[in-house]
Amino acid sequence: MSAKFDVDAPTLSRYVIKNTKDPELVLLLNSLATSFKLIASAVGRAGVAQLYGLAGEVNSTGDDQKKLDVMSNDMMINALVNSGVCSVLVSEENEDPIIVPADRAGKFCVAFDPLDGSSNIDCNVSVGTIFSVYERKDGSVNDLLRSGADCICAGYCCYSSAVELVFTFNGGTVEGFCLDPTIGEFVHTRFNMKFPTDGGKRIYSCNEGNFIHWDQPIKDAVDAFKNGINGKPYTARYVGSMVADIHRTLLYGGIYIYPADKKSPKGKLRCLYEGIPMALIIEQAGGIASTGYFEGKIGRVAELTPDAIHCKCPIIMGGPRDVGVVYDCYKKAGIKTPKI
Repeated sequence: MSAKFDVDAPTLSRYVIKNTKDPELVLLLNSLATSFKLIASAVGRAGVAQLYGLAGEVNSTGDDQKKLDVMSNDMMINALVNSGVCSVLVSEENEDPIIVPADRAGKFCVAFDPLDGSSNIDCNVSVGTIFSVYERKDGSVNDLLRSGADCICAGYCCYSSAVELVFTFNGGTVEGFCLDPTIGEFVHTRFNMKFPTDGGKRIYSCNEGNFIHWDQPIKDAVDAFKNGINGKPYTARYVGSMVADIHRTLLYGGIYIYPADKKSPKGKLRCLYEGIPMALIIEQAGGIASTGYFEGKIGRVAELTPDAIHCKCPIIMGGPRDVGVVYDCYKKAGIKTPKI
């Protein structure tokens, strides 16, 4: 038998059923995987299919919608509504929650950003999908307005040179699956993903165009990264697609910073379908997902409870080495910081 063919492919479905024994969760992940494949196909054909450009609308948070935003959103909604296992859906692209009809409703509630980083799509930069999953209580939107402690699983899918899904169960390990186009399945390729134990590459990632709006400890931390810690300056890497920046940070090490500031006092990223799912992944890979100084204290993103489906939160995510630099700057400013 040729070594080029895997006669026992470790697929996403197999992983989910092995670790949960829950056939409904397998159906949910299969439906999500189907939507990721559809989105990957649309992203890959965006040029020849003339899918670049604006759709002429704005989304729930006032961002201009791209054609691919609308298409990706429809793909995810159709897949999840017809899965038979979802009751409430929240999308960045929809102002209101989507309540699944009773005859097709199931036990899960899903929040998602169907195409994160879509402002970059016209220049062919990596984009992705982010999602978080909760279990239904009463079938209303309140089922999703809960802290990360109640999130049962979360993940993101990155569309680039390969289509890669990074996924975790609450309390579990972080696992990576790569889409094998020859069989049309996500295959398990990264096992028990962890931040580099030594902190990894010295990379800081932030939008320095907002520097003037940051609080002083964040400015001091970024200056420390630029000027060098122990004589070694950090490298700046900022894609502007959260999925791409977090994926690099998880694999290579470093820190990703999108803090609250004078311009956006509550932060810029959406809590329910960007902050909480990424926090779950980062923490379970051995990293730290902090809010920075927010609402009078420094806390964990995973402990935030959204007060609205599109509410925002600040984010500082990375390994202990680099988040520790930020915490040291807060300590110097007299602000109590958590132990690392």
